Amino acid sequence: MTDKLNIDKLDLQIIQHMMGDATISYADLGKKLFVSGGTIHVRIKKLQDAGIVTGTRLKADIKLLGYDVIAFIGIYLKESSLYDTVARELQKIPEIVRLNYTTGNYSMFAEIVCKDITQLRYVLHDQLQKIKGIERTETFISLEESFSRNVRVI
Repeated sequence: MTDKLNIDKLDLQIIQHMMGDATISYADLGKKLFVSGGTIHVRIKKLQDAGIVTGTRLKADIKLLGYDVIAFIGIYLKESSLYDTVARELQKIPEIVRLNYTTGNYSMFAEIVCKDITQLRYVLHDQLQKIKGIERTETFISLEESFSRNVRVI
């Protein structure tokens, strides 16, 4: 896939470094990779135009912001053909931070972040269960996130 897009080792190094610290200046990254800041700028622009790099994100400690409950929801659909419709409805629920279409027991698997169990109950009972096309759900509450990382691209 990377051959079709003309992605080389330098592009992969840039991606890897920027995934670790997106705030690094192009000049500083260029020094680390022994190229000019201008080269980094051109390469990032190329990666953005190709849709490989889609922006930057700020990672916040959600626990310190008062979000104490992370849960994963296995969602059974009445019919798999309802996926797109249900996914659009789930996207309207701000507590759902990730949604995947899956194989196995569940049709969909969602990650939900809530301030407390009361909010989780509200999302499950008053929002999620009312979506047409969802047959039933299974909830898993995370006790701890041991680690989270980006994929290694080089």
